[in-house]
Amino acid sequence: MAKKLKALADPVRLRLFSAIAGHAGGEACVCDVTGGIDVAQSTVSHHLKVLRDAGLLTSERRASWVYYAVVPEALLDVAELLDLRTATLSGAPT
Repeated sequence: MAKKLKALADPVRLRLFSAIAGHAGGEACVCDVTGGIDVAQSTVSHHLKVLRDAGLLTSERRASWVYYAVVPEALLDVAELLDLRTATLSGAPT
């Protein structure tokens, strides 16, 4: 879990992850998520690799494009951890 959270701690990676998670069809290629992110395409590719290595994304090459998709279990794990932390901080029983 620490590796996933560390990967998401970077603002650019968090934006990329969110863009892919919210993209129609649940997957996106690099060209779909680079808009509005003010870094080079090579930097975007590096950040996507970090997210993939952390187990947050999968990738699939189709012709000259690589499509990324969020790993549903990873998203659930992070959501559960955040729910637990929120409940603990608010004093609600867990």
